[in-house]
This record gives sequence, C-alpha cells and structure tokens, in this order.
Amino acid sequence: MSESIDKGRRQLLTAATTLTGAVGVAFAAVPFLSSWKPSARAKALGAPVEIDISKLEPGAMLKIEWRGKPVWVVRRTPEMIDRLTAAEPFLADPASERSRQPEYATNPSRAVNPEYLVVLGVCTHLGCAPMSRFEPGDAALTTASPGDWPGGFYCPCHGSKFDLAGRVFRGVPAPTNLEVPPYTFADSGHVIIGQDQGSVA
Repeated sequence: MSESIDKGRRQLLTAATTLTGAVGVAFAAVPFLSSWKPSARAKALGAPVEIDISKLEPGAMLKIEWRGKPVWVVRRTPEMIDRLTAAEPFLADPASERSRQPEYATNPSRAVNPEYLVVLGVCTHLGCAPMSRFEPGDAALTTASPGDWPGGFYCPCHGSKFDLAGRVFRGVPAPTNLEVPPYTFADSGHVIIGQDQGSVA
C-alpha cells in the first residue's frame, strides 16, 4: 500500500522548523555577544572622571580611581606650598624635565592651581603605592640632615621619597617624579581627571 506525499505540507514544516531554530539561535546569541561588550564600569575607567573637591580641607588628600590607577588630589596649605622651595636642593628632577606631566603642570608646584596637587598614586620605581607623610621633620625620612624632611610621599616597599609636588628625591630607587595625569578645573569646586586644561567650554 502506497502513501501519497504532501509536498506542500513538508515544505511548510521545514520552513517552520528552520524559522524556529533561527529564532532560538538569535535569542541564545544576544547574551553571548553582549558579554563581549565592555561593562559600564570598564567604560567609566577610561572616561574622564569628575571629582567634587569643594569639601576637601586644606592639608587633606582625596583618593579616586581613574583607568584602574589611584589618583590623589591634595589641597596644599600655604605652608605646604612654601616647603616646595626648601625641598629643591635634595631633588633629582626639580624642574620635572624627565618626568611625565602635561605642559601646564611643568612648574615648581606641578599644578594648574598651586593649591591643588593632582598626581597618580603610583611609585615610578615598581608601581607600588606610596604613603602620605605630609608632616615635616620626620626623623625616619630625613633627606640630608636630621629633621629636614619637608613632607611629601614615602614608598615603604623600596624607600623612594617624593616631595609635596610629587618630585622624587635623589638617591632613591624611583627614577622620575610621580606622574601628573591630564586634568582641568570644571569650576572652583570640581576637577575633571582625564581631560586637558582648557578643553572645557
């Protein structure tokens, strides 16, 4: 006994099966492909970051993360700014000629506004995290004679020392000053890290 084959019905079932399979593949591919996209956090790490510095007290430091690295914003007191000159005889690169910073931060304070220091908190020796040691006269951190430490940053890993402008002292393992990232003031109370000075309209 022979059965007749309904070719129209077979084509309809084949088309429906193919369409259902294609829709299933599309639904499975969407989360898979979206996992390849960078996350919002990863995008933010590369984008400029705005910091509110309006409540930063004189002599205090604010720490944030930008591009996976720590950035320090220090609000220097007039006394801290005065101590920058006292440190210069002991520095390896006082004019920041061999160090990384934007052109507008190539000055003794290494800053757009001398009151605010903005640096990457990464030692230029092996990438350790220096500690803030702002108080002058620390006997453990003397540079030439007892009690002459002008204040700054100290890396306990290998003994590198930096002044209150992130400039490296002579005779330590770190080869260059702390890096100054590109930054600009959006207004008197906000700093944008990752955007060059003068690029804010």
